[in-house]
Amino acid sequence: MQCVVTSPPYYGLRDYGVAGQLGLEPTPEEYVANLVSVFREVWRVMKDDGVLWVNVGDSYAGSCQTGGTNSKETGKREKRMFDVSKSKRNVSRYGGGNLPATDGLKPKDLIGIPWMVAFALRADGWYLRSDIIWSKPNPMPESVTDRPTKAHEYLFLLTKSPRYYYDVDAIKEPVTDTSMDRYSLDIENQTGSARIPGKTNGNMKAVLPRYGGNKYTADPAVFNRTKSGNAYDFRPLRNKRSVWEIATQPTSYAHFATYPEKLVEPCILAGSRPGDLILDPFAGSGTTGRVAIRHGRKFIGTELNFKYIAEISHTRLTVNPMLF
Repeated sequence: MQCVVTSPPYYGLRDYGVAGQLGLEPTPEEYVANLVSVFREVWRVMKDDGVLWVNVGDSYAGSCQTGGTNSKETGKREKRMFDVSKSKRNVSRYGGGNLPATDGLKPKDLIGIPWMVAFALRADGWYLRSDIIWSKPNPMPESVTDRPTKAHEYLFLLTKSPRYYYDVDAIKEPVTDTSMDRYSLDIENQTGSARIPGKTNGNMKAVLPRYGGNKYTADPAVFNRTKSGNAYDFRPLRNKRSVWEIATQPTSYAHFATYPEKLVEPCILAGSRPGDLILDPFAGSGTTGRVAIRHGRKFIGTELNFKYIAEISHTRLTVNPMLF
């Protein structure tokens, strides 16, 4: 198995009504320990150059007696109270649910679940390579008045080895408009600026990005080549940044935690080749598999809730994912 893209049940989100489910542990530490155990099995079956992408949301410590949980995509309110360790709690995936305070946490503290998971996986042997901010331009509104509305989640890139498969070109993005303006300048005929006192290598000019070598050339008078000899060619694409602005994606399916396909797509394109096997150990409604199949990958998913498999995943993965 080459690549894993997954979003485990968030801590304290809701009761899915299935024995053995994650997310209802009495403490954050137990939740994190259970996730580490799951991903230890992922490690066992993953290729040495494989990659793991994990989307995890956060929660707040404290108590709450009213309201309900929010669907990430539909915005529908789902009234659901449940009992964990004899303590009623009510949580929201968007706002970060309010949970019973635990040791070391004060009521209303942001727990930091994503980073607890990331650090625990790193301690267990995974290489923590990147933290990606999933910025949501259409977050669910919150009735809070003492903090900003939560409009982002984390996506972590972890690997089994220091050297791994990552297709940087597959997910490059267009350069900014300001960079395009700089590319269009007549560099050779610019006067430039000599605003630095004592500057001896000519006026400063707006130059193109340097590729293929050190920042400065061997000859300061030559500004169109690097030490490696590569020219400063026009590059309309740049390396993908670590903030991904992706709107939540509406769905008609009865699943309250579906992440958008556009979040999954760059993970699969960068982390695998056509024909590679993709795994989602928390398959849910089958979004990861849907994107994997569309891009010519193979897919395996595991899911505790048989209803999701029978009524949602099976339909989404068999009714030609290439058409949607």
